[in-house]
Amino acid sequence: MAFPSGFLDEIKNRVAVSDVVARKVKLQRRGREFVGLSPFKQERTPSFTVNDDKQFYHCFSTGKHGSVFDFVMETEGLSFPEAVERLASEAGLPMPELDPRAAQRAQKQAGLIDVTEAAAKWFQAQLKTPVADKARAYMEHRGVSQKMIEAFRIGFAPRSRTGLLEHLTARNISVEKVIESGMAIKPDDNKAPYDRFRDRIIFPIADTRGRVIAFGGRAMQVDAPAKYLNSPDTPLFDKSRVLYNFALARQSAYAKGELLVAEGYMDVVGLAHAGFHHAVAPMGTALTEEQIQLAWRMAPEPILCLDGDQAGLRAAYRAIDRALPLLKPGYSLRFAMLPPGKDPDDVVREGGAEAMQAILGKALSLLDLMWEREIESAPWDTPERAAALKKRLREAVNRVKDVDVKELYGQEIKKRLDRLLGNHPLPRRDGGGGQYRSPPIYRTQPTSEVRRSALATGADDWLPREALIVLITFQHPAVLLNHRDTYEAIIFKSPVLDALRFEIINYFDGLDAQDATAEGLDNAGLKGHLKGSGKQEVSERLANMAEARRLSFARLDADLNEVLAGWLEVIQLHHKLETLAVEQQQAEAELKSELMREEGSSQDALDRLMAIKNEIAALERQDSSAV
Repeated sequence: MAFPSGFLDEIKNRVAVSDVVARKVKLQRRGREFVGLSPFKQERTPSFTVNDDKQFYHCFSTGKHGSVFDFVMETEGLSFPEAVERLASEAGLPMPELDPRAAQRAQKQAGLIDVTEAAAKWFQAQLKTPVADKARAYMEHRGVSQKMIEAFRIGFAPRSRTGLLEHLTARNISVEKVIESGMAIKPDDNKAPYDRFRDRIIFPIADTRGRVIAFGGRAMQVDAPAKYLNSPDTPLFDKSRVLYNFALARQSAYAKGELLVAEGYMDVVGLAHAGFHHAVAPMGTALTEEQIQLAWRMAPEPILCLDGDQAGLRAAYRAIDRALPLLKPGYSLRFAMLPPGKDPDDVVREGGAEAMQAILGKALSLLDLMWEREIESAPWDTPERAAALKKRLREAVNRVKDVDVKELYGQEIKKRLDRLLGNHPLPRRDGGGGQYRSPPIYRTQPTSEVRRSALATGADDWLPREALIVLITFQHPAVLLNHRDTYEAIIFKSPVLDALRFEIINYFDGLDAQDATAEGLDNAGLKGHLKGSGKQEVSERLANMAEARRLSFARLDADLNEVLAGWLEVIQLHHKLETLAVEQQQAEAELKSELMREEGSSQDALDRLMAIKNEIAALERQDSSAV
């Protein structure tokens, strides 16, 4: 909305920038200015200044600059009209009169908010009655505390057909208003209106100012047509423009510089119970452009917490497509892929906040997941298929509208394609000064399962890729029939896994010719041997790895040919990373030697080191294409 001339200036004259900033930043006066630590970036030396005379703030560490309105919008996630209204109230100034049509809309919305707020209070009261026994039991089972129930104003809609309608009309609220607010449905056959929400746990949905404008209901009946039901679009509510829990999450998101985007109401409540108060949800719909912009008001890189199954991936890919044209410097999305079949509520209930934090720490950038999507969508094992991959990636990059972001995306994609197809220069290793360009290598596309299984990263006291190599031989000892020596020659870092590996080899070597067959070698016999040799605990830990269930080739019932192909693929990855680690050490030593000589150029040594590091990074990323 447009504000009258002089109104904004009057607010600025009455509300000092330093007074507003001081609520977020500890300020010290230096001459005619105030200084403090930046609220936008962690720092030790103050670089944030406030000048009341000139009515602005400036952050030298981030370049952010603006008025008191900008500061409130930046730190509290408010829109400009909301910031103006907030500061006008502090200044003791009434908001200017709206034009007649806008005033009429505002009056209408205010009347409908009276309806939704009254409905929210009634739902809350119903949750405390005997008719809600089943709902309270469900909430208790899901670990929702009374504190969370009150914080989120969770309620219950009884099975009664007109319970809410009768309550509201008894309070002199017209039936027409109840229908317009979305609280009641008027049948097409002119029969009597009835309550929209019945026999459901109710989650109030608030606007950015915390006012209830709609509801979401979780069905208690197993055979309900819809497990979750939302309010329809109304003059108050457009679900494509609202994020559940925005008002409550805003301050926490600002303080942490982080925002979590979950899929539904219970995810947000469960995360809050575990201490993650900076979570919102798009209410079961795909994240819209408007919701992305809304999320950016709270944090520059919201993390989407999605189920790690195919449905979750599809949701992530849709978010990528929506976000690409909107990307701008400093603003993007990240993606935390949860274990298959688990939502954030499951993760925190089973593993606590630590489990969720570990998943968030591995969140992929938008670029990483986009890259992964394209290399997994089709093979790239021939020149023609590789060209198709390049075309798909180029088309994705071209959807980015911001010139700078688009340019840098293009550069990064080119680097990755060069690594992927083997088309990157490496310094000669024969001591010569020239460089060579290796011919393109169109490799067979590695399985997405191997790529997404975090095999290149460390965890606990063993490397997951080493654990997977041993796991396969534990589940399927028959792979050793033709690859026993290969298995023995692998270099392991983990002494625990190394000892288990050789115990498995001892079992294999001790079999007679009759048993040393694909049919004779089974998991049961090996388990008995390991139990007798004191290796039962570590083998059981191995069998309980997530990969043992998630990766098809690691499962007990997998086809032996599939098992062998996956196993050899992981071994290849392991060897490649071990070789590169040695080469990196050599390159670092060479570079150090060049620098100590202080003569000639060290560029070739540096180029070689960076090429090796880039290749290692390409393998270690979850989106790695090399196996």
